[in-house]
Parts: sequence; C-alpha cells; structure tokens
Amino acid sequence: MLDIKLIREQPEAVERALAQKGGAELIKQILEVDGERRRLIKETEDLKALRNRASEAIGLAKRKGEDASAEMAKMREVADRVKALDGELKTVDERADELLVQVPNIPHPSVPPGKSDADNVEVRKWGAPRRLDFTPKPHEDVGEALGLLDPERGVKLAKSRFTVMWAGAARLARALAQFMLDLHTREHGYTEIWIPNLVSGATMLRAGQLPKFEEGLFKTIDADEGRTLYLIPTAEVSLSALHSGETLSEASLPLRYTAFSPCYRREAGTYGKDMKGIYRQHQFEKVELVKLATPAQSYDELESMVANAETVLQRLNLPYRVVERCIGDLGFSGAKGYDIEVWRPHMEKYTEISSCSNYDAFGGRRADIRYRPAGGGRPEFVATLNGSGLAVGRTLIAVLENYQQADGTVMVPEALRPYAGGLERLTAHR
Repeated sequence: MLDIKLIREQPEAVERALAQKGGAELIKQILEVDGERRRLIKETEDLKALRNRASEAIGLAKRKGEDASAEMAKMREVADRVKALDGELKTVDERADELLVQVPNIPHPSVPPGKSDADNVEVRKWGAPRRLDFTPKPHEDVGEALGLLDPERGVKLAKSRFTVMWAGAARLARALAQFMLDLHTREHGYTEIWIPNLVSGATMLRAGQLPKFEEGLFKTIDADEGRTLYLIPTAEVSLSALHSGETLSEASLPLRYTAFSPCYRREAGTYGKDMKGIYRQHQFEKVELVKLATPAQSYDELESMVANAETVLQRLNLPYRVVERCIGDLGFSGAKGYDIEVWRPHMEKYTEISSCSNYDAFGGRRADIRYRPAGGGRPEFVATLNGSGLAVGRTLIAVLENYQQADGTVMVPEALRPYAGGLERLTAHR
C-alpha cells in the first residue's frame, strides 16, 4: 500500500508514475476523501477541546454555587455533534482504506516502459536451446502416451484443468519439490516453513490478493462460524503475512523463507488459454521464496532471489532466459520484477516458469510489518519480496519436453535421480 503522505504531498508525481500501470484515476478520489477526513478530524478535535474547557468552567461555576444549566445544555449539543462526527469519520476512514488498497505500487525508476509482456526486456540467456533430431512433442502428448498424465480422470474427479499424475510423473513431481527445497535451504540460506493452505480474508488483504483478485480465488465458508477462508493461490500469501503486526530488528534482516504448497486458482478470464496439458491448472504445486528486508537491501535481494531460482534450472540443465518485466506487466504490488522463461522444444520458444518481484515498502505497509533501525529512530516498514523457486508442474513440463527421447520415453535429469530412488528413465505405465 502506498503511503498516504506521498499521495498527499506529491499527487502529480504519483499519477505520472502510475500512468502505464493503472490506478492513477484513484488519486484525485483519495485526495478528496483525505481532505474530508482531515476536516472532520479538525472539527472533532476543536469541539473536544471546547468541551474540555467548558467542563472546567461548569465545574468552577458549580463550586461557586452559580447556575450552569445553560452551559451544560450547550455541552450536550457539543457531545451529540462529536458523536455524529465520530460516525462520519469512521465512514470516511473506511472509504479511504477502500480506495488505498486499490492503488498499485509505483514502479522503480529503472523499470522499462511498456504495456504488456511483449515489451519485456531480455536480460540474459543460459544454455543452448535443445534441437532434437526428431520432431519434439508437447508435454501433454509425451505424458499421456506413457500413461503418466491423465486429464480425463482429473475431469471425472473435479472438472477441467485438473489432472491426475501416475507413477513416474507423480514420483518426479515429488522429487522436484524435494530437490528444490534442499537446494534453497542447504545452499541459499532459506528457512523452510510449513504453512496453512486456507487463510482468512484479512491475510489475503495483507498479501495484496484482496480486493483486486477476488474473482480468481477459491474460497470456503465455515457453516458453524459463518467465516470465509480462502485457498491460497501461492504460499507467498501465508509467508508474507507471518510477521503481520510485528516490529523486527534491523539486525534480523533479511529474512529468507521457503515453502512447498499446493496452489489454487480459478484462472478467471483465461478460458481457452493454455488449456492443454498442465501448464495452467486450477491446482498445482510450487516451491515459493519470500524475503523480508530493509528497502535499501531489497534490490540486491531481488537479484539474488532470481539467481537462486536460476540455479534450479542450471542444475537440471534446462535452457532458459531472464527477462525484466516492463511497467505494464509488472503486477499490482511489484516495484521491480523479473520472469524466468524455460525453453520449450516443440514450441521453439521460451515460456514463463518463475516470476520474482520486489514489492519494496509497499508490501510491508500492506502487511503491517516494520523494523526498528539499528541506529535508532522510528520503526519503518520492511520491503517484501517473493518468487517461484520453482513451480513444480511447469518444471515437470520442461523436463518432459527437453528430455524426451525418440522412442517416447523421458530421461530423468541426473540431479533428480537421487530424489527419485535412482530412476533414470520414465517409461510407459499401464
């Protein structure tokens, strides 16, 4: 969430910064509501000060035996007005909060301009794109031919965009998750955390998922409590809210957390897009990376987070490229971000497998997480960062497509074999 002081003091600059990202139209509304809020606060404080002075005068008059009934009547009118103003102020505060949570983060000055992912800027490539000596197949054909991917039973059990994985595919997905977690905890300094997959609306709000992304979320209603709980779309939601309402020491930062979890997304508005295979599912698994840092640390921490995610692909020997997201593709909370795109042989193109973003203090303010500066002074908001390290399903796709063989089998990357019980090749399951 943006600082209201920034909007109040530099409205034109904020509007310019949000021109390509969206949300600039909210600034004037926020200023109007903020002006009304400040007017109400001043009137309330003036009346309360008047009431306090009058109370002293009434008390003095009573002690002198003088008639204070007229002043007392006036003070009752003042008290009624203060009560009414408090009600108005509550309504205005709610409206101000409602508007503020809809305003996206301001892009960092280094972010390239652009309207969509077509304007993203390539930063680097790793590995030579695989050129197979036979016509490569898409992962869904590879997996279904081996009896490892079963979308039909996924539909039978749930609906479209759910898939059952059999035998080697299920084993490989589990191996990928374990491999990623071990890499990030043993070599990259992350602490592994097991988190709730159902969270409250307040947690979703702190993580920036509500109100903007309500349409894309699955939710449940507890009939006994009448309470709504949301299925997390990413472990970032729970991880970034772990320290909500807390003040951390600067010496403890940066904090680096990782979690493996299922993720649930309605994928509203994407019907017909990436419908084949397991690229865009309602349920998938991901190893998430989250960091809390000082704003000054955060941009270096973003670069190291991207490098951590890249290491997964390097160990698996999967060619990829890194692109910096332009303003129009940055996302609601992002101040700066990168996508990692893995090579897909049958498409002869790179497709997204990870996104890493720095939300800067926008994330800390939204989640209400502060840190106490080592040199003293008032607590400040932390910067929050998140990234995929990686999405398990999309990594499995990359393995199936890049390691497919002419006979239809799939070689298992050497780095995964110890996690898959020594399995070297995926063969047909019947």
